[in-house]
Amino acid sequence: MQRFQHYIDGVFEDGAASFESLDPATGTAWALMPDASAADVGRAVEAAYAAFCGKAWAGLTASARGKLLYRLADLVQAAAPRLAALETRDTGKIIRETTAQIAYVAEYYRYYAGLADKIEGAHLPIDKPDMEVWLRREPIGVVAAIVPWNSQLFLSAVKLGPALAAGCTVVLKASEDGPAPMLEFARLVHEAGFPPGVVNILTGGPAAGRALTTHPRVAHIAFTGGPETARHVVRGSAENLASTSLELGGKSPFIVFEDADLDSAVNAQVSGIFAATGQSCVAGSRLLVQKSVKDAFLAKLKAKAEGINIAAPDLMTTEVGPLCTQRQRDRISAMVAQSLTEGARLITGGQVPEGAGFYYPPTILDCSDAPQAIAVQQEFFGPVLSVVSFETEEQALALANDTVYGLASGVFTRSLTRAHRMIRGIRAGVVWVNTYRAVSPIAPFGGHGLSGHGREGGIAAALDYTTVKTVWLRTSDDPIPDPFVMR
Repeated sequence: MQRFQHYIDGVFEDGAASFESLDPATGTAWALMPDASAADVGRAVEAAYAAFCGKAWAGLTASARGKLLYRLADLVQAAAPRLAALETRDTGKIIRETTAQIAYVAEYYRYYAGLADKIEGAHLPIDKPDMEVWLRREPIGVVAAIVPWNSQLFLSAVKLGPALAAGCTVVLKASEDGPAPMLEFARLVHEAGFPPGVVNILTGGPAAGRALTTHPRVAHIAFTGGPETARHVVRGSAENLASTSLELGGKSPFIVFEDADLDSAVNAQVSGIFAATGQSCVAGSRLLVQKSVKDAFLAKLKAKAEGINIAAPDLMTTEVGPLCTQRQRDRISAMVAQSLTEGARLITGGQVPEGAGFYYPPTILDCSDAPQAIAVQQEFFGPVLSVVSFETEEQALALANDTVYGLASGVFTRSLTRAHRMIRGIRAGVVWVNTYRAVSPIAPFGGHGLSGHGREGGIAAALDYTTVKTVWLRTSDDPIPDPFVMR
């Protein structure tokens, strides 16, 4: 059985305890993972704080930090096949996606490497003739980064990249569900030459998360996960008053108008809900389709869904693999059953297959007569699509915004004017028009409501890891006047 270690203060070490990690394709244990105690977390944070204050990191120029990130990017690209195999083994995500996604993750580190020496301050045209005032952008301090098991190399890059570019140090907690690729990634950080303590990577359960988010040395918490866990994170941040950026879940609307290219929209919908076995925060899990084309669209979509190759995730021909955990499959199965009792109609899927592994088939539920069913209201985080029809553009917009989430959305139409109206009206952090699930390091993503706040990716993300220092310089040689009058 393979054994993994934590990376704390430049040293690989076992945790205070350990736990077995299961292969989702078989349901059997394949590796032993370190389980961080509160003391382990505390040492990691103290190491990060010491590195933040030490000359080995704080004394580097911004350009030198960028060069380390460039080096890390090259190592990630070279190691992509190895990291992809580990992610597939530990999470069940199919190898054809992990291989492509991790190779592209290198571009995120390159983007922030180039940005490191472009984070600028500003000169203020102050209203006092004997003063020069300017602003300095400085790193905020120790960052607690918490990432889930899905797309973890990507979701860690959008935190580590900007944080390191800004000059922060990081303690990253990988999910206890499938942490292998992040613990292996630590070896690339080490090889890249980052000073000890700058990046620390560990894994563990809720106790480790609480110890990390409440630690008094933590200045910023960057979290990706579900809203309920985010509430615990925010409560924990009351202990240290750390700032937070939260990238949470979604129930994203995928809107198809009657003038859309239906074949293209079907392919995009398959990508939006069945790729990654639906385990994506931006999954287009609410299909809103105009009534005049509903039957034709669902016929095409049903045929596509039933033709998807469900197989072992380590085969390049596989299109849908297993869910990450047994408890997630049990939750999805229960939610589908509840939706059917609430009036949803099963189009395809919906049955747990026999055999080993945590598989669940692509499932489509027509909820047009049950718009309040749980399938429409709550995030599945699995390959389940709920369908609701509409007749007018106004109805489509109202349905799209009838959610407590606000992360992503898709609009499919050939009408340029309608597209612009929908872009303005949809309350979501991302709007894809005639495409879906496209990402780039240049473009920020994030949401509002129960989808969180803050943005990851782009220049704005780097600024979240900085604090502004205002500098006042008096240029007069005259004695300071009346000390009892504020200048």
